[in-house]
Amino acid sequence: MTSAGPFGPGGRRPMADSVDGMAIPEDKMEYRRLGDTGVKVSVLSFGSWVTFDNQLDVDLALECMQAAHDAGCNFFDNAEAYAGGKSESIMGRALRELGWPRWSYMVTTKLFWGIHGADPNMRNTLNRKYLMQAIDGSLERFGLDFVDVVYCHRADPDTPMEETVWAMSEMVSQGKALYWGTSEWTADEIRHAIEIAERHHLHKPVPEQSQHNLVERPAVAEEHAGLVEDRAAGEARWEAGVGLDPPAPGVTGLSPEAGDGRRRHGDGLRRLAGVWAVPGGRMPEDAQGAARARQRSLAEAGGDTLEAPLGE
Repeated sequence: MTSAGPFGPGGRRPMADSVDGMAIPEDKMEYRRLGDTGVKVSVLSFGSWVTFDNQLDVDLALECMQAAHDAGCNFFDNAEAYAGGKSESIMGRALRELGWPRWSYMVTTKLFWGIHGADPNMRNTLNRKYLMQAIDGSLERFGLDFVDVVYCHRADPDTPMEETVWAMSEMVSQGKALYWGTSEWTADEIRHAIEIAERHHLHKPVPEQSQHNLVERPAVAEEHAGLVEDRAAGEARWEAGVGLDPPAPGVTGLSPEAGDGRRRHGDGLRRLAGVWAVPGGRMPEDAQGAARARQRSLAEAGGDTLEAPLGE
């Protein structure tokens, strides 16, 4: 039985009527399938890059994660290399203190850069030895039995693709991850991995996490578009957005427009960033409330907010 967290049984505090004066109904968040799987993830996820350890301690991380969870977010993104592994430890401790049922959220991590110094087999690689030991280290830091998605954080031209695909597939078969995916891979690299998996009846990569924003969009808008349509692959996009935790992946699907988002929505850069990140051109109001909660937490901690350098 799950013990009660700091917000009461089940770890979920009562739903607030509003955040910063903005109503946040529970059914406001959209959920979409992760690629061709049956699992659904919130259209906005919560990412820990840059912030965890560098700006947020466990208490502030817990507060921000709870705000995101209250807004309907069920998808929490991390990586082995973020803050040298400390980001995973902070998120894991926050999850334990929040006491959410494990079925109620999804956690991701990413492997490639390594955290063991200059060892040639443990950095900037996707070799089998590194991958198998890296996932064990991530699970230990999270305090979890499995992650929901594990990404190859970059492609590795020095490791045969077969070796990487076999290792990632076995990671899923062993129950250490439910799905595996890629991050910042080219469409050709993803196709190659899928072809190997299909040939050997292995678990195929499902999502690709790519940078996608007003400045960086070629890979998603052009190269990966055909791949998503042909292979039913999921596209988890990270955006260094304004008023959103960077990276803030909008999940599964390509945004058909950015268009004149600022003119139509007229609420400054925060909303424009959300319009760009969320397929369909709409940022959930409850997610904006979660973003504001995060800004308040940073301000109270004496840190810089994401909006300060750019203004409205």
